[in-house]
Amino acid sequence: MTVRPILRWPDKRLRTRAVDVDAVTDEVRGIWDDMIDTMEAMPGVGLAAVQIGVMRRLAVVDASGERGQAVRMANPEVLHSSIEPRDHEEASPCLPGVSAKITRPRAVTVRFLNEAGEVEERDFVGLWATSVQHQIDHLAGKMYFDRLSKTKRDMLLRKAKKVG
Repeated sequence: MTVRPILRWPDKRLRTRAVDVDAVTDEVRGIWDDMIDTMEAMPGVGLAAVQIGVMRRLAVVDASGERGQAVRMANPEVLHSSIEPRDHEEASPCLPGVSAKITRPRAVTVRFLNEAGEVEERDFVGLWATSVQHQIDHLAGKMYFDRLSKTKRDMLLRKAKKVG
């Protein structure tokens, strides 16, 4: 298991849609293990494979208080979203030093291939839901700041340049 380097904005791969995973193999499980090590080293509550330059639809999320509860997901997709919103200050190691308050659904139902290669549907609420949605955005080539108004996004990116 390895901590992998994180891509930095504006790397073009962060704007590229990841490809679906055909099957959960030992190689995929190894990538997940590296992703968990990388997420723990940040520290963070989620990581998408594109953030480490692996252009496959893989994500890990661990928003537990005690850690060690990471959910490994291949090809995650949101099936249902709650109408109740939740605001959360989001950030990304791809754009260090800045964050923004983002509003997303408070709860989501997600379908994905799990570590056993089986289709699983799971409900995520609160920080878990926010992180899952954040990772799914990454897999689609989107960054959290894309959810801001143009003015707020431009301000955030200018600030990031000064910090970086």
